[in-house]
Amino acid sequence: MNTNAVKASHLPEHGPVDANGREIILSIKNLDITFGKGDNAVKAVKNANFDIYKGETFSLVGESGSGKTTIGRAVIRVNPCAAGEIQYKGTRISGKISRKLDKEVIRNIQMVFQDPAASLNERATVDYIISEGLYNFHLFKNEADRVKKVETIINEVGLLPEHLTRYPHEFSGGQRQRIGLARATVMEPEFIIADEPISALDVSIRAQVLNLMKKFQKERDMTYLFIAHDLSIVRFISDRIAVIYKGDIVEIAETGELFDFPLHPYTRSLISAIPIPDPILEKNKVLFTYDPSVHDYSEDKPELTDIGHGHFVFGNKKEIEEYKKLREKGEPIKSITILQPGEEPPAQPEVERDLDSEFINAPLHDTGSKWFVFLSFLLPLLGLVAGAIFKKKRHIRNYKACKKGAIVGLTMWGVVLLLFALFLLLAVI
Repeated sequence: MNTNAVKASHLPEHGPVDANGREIILSIKNLDITFGKGDNAVKAVKNANFDIYKGETFSLVGESGSGKTTIGRAVIRVNPCAAGEIQYKGTRISGKISRKLDKEVIRNIQMVFQDPAASLNERATVDYIISEGLYNFHLFKNEADRVKKVETIINEVGLLPEHLTRYPHEFSGGQRQRIGLARATVMEPEFIIADEPISALDVSIRAQVLNLMKKFQKERDMTYLFIAHDLSIVRFISDRIAVIYKGDIVEIAETGELFDFPLHPYTRSLISAIPIPDPILEKNKVLFTYDPSVHDYSEDKPELTDIGHGHFVFGNKKEIEEYKKLREKGEPIKSITILQPGEEPPAQPEVERDLDSEFINAPLHDTGSKWFVFLSFLLPLLGLVAGAIFKKKRHIRNYKACKKGAIVGLTMWGVVLLLFALFLLLAVI
């Protein structure tokens, strides 16, 4: 990245270029986003890292509450970053920036929201809603030029000029989303964040909105960050896909690569959940269920690792080696299993647990520091008490660290006392 651009007061014409000659328009680096403070703090995004290239559609996929929209809102500077940074064309746009740069970011990065009814001003006409950005940034020469731009974009999204005098409540959901798309596109941005733009729409309207977005992308050379939870949709519009689970980016790959070789078990579970149009096949489908407790990250910490083929997977060293072996076999991984008539579903593998399932999700300050092991080793009884407190608060890593240190400490002190008693006995005899 161009580090000299961090303190720039305006955006460069082009972004940095990677080793393959692709221009990086947006870069997320070690991004943490936290809500709340102290023990009530929730880390919504954890150490996110990815690049988006100019002209591509990069999809961010995950279940509700995984942190997809949180990242999108951080890009448009609504959500503050607790750590890391966001770069646009090599220029840092997160944190405190100049007023001029802030205006340029708003001008070049627009967002299409999930619920068009909630994102449009019900008291404003469609003409004003679309023109608001033009007014704020003085993007027209005169009134005739403004009217021409608004009428042109309203025609391109499939609405009529007479709709400009109406209010949002007079339109259907699909029409309101077209208005939202027109509002974002009329400013001629380079980058658009589409936050589940079709999830609230009727199935028959979704394809029309997607085709309209692809049309704008081709004609205006725009880049999309497409946020969704449905892999069946993003499969046909995305160049690359990132999968996010509870704030962690668990896998990134090109679309074909991801569907042929879904390495992370959470990705396989999402693909397994894609509905099959045939009702008979759907009835006989066996869902792949993701169990996060299969991972043991108490000591060997995971990280997002490049395993080749432009494929990144989240895991510790042992898991990464397994993922690499699976990928190097070159055989597509089957995520959807269809039972034959009379065939019994395969048994789910049993996972050994030393804790109840309610202790699986660890809070923010649950680090499992080696200091807990050391102090519990020196003072094992105090370590057992601390471990019980951590267990009650669901600090699983801290609990395991205290438990480990206390067991070793008790063993050592037991051996010392036994030897002391033995020597004392020999001295008396």
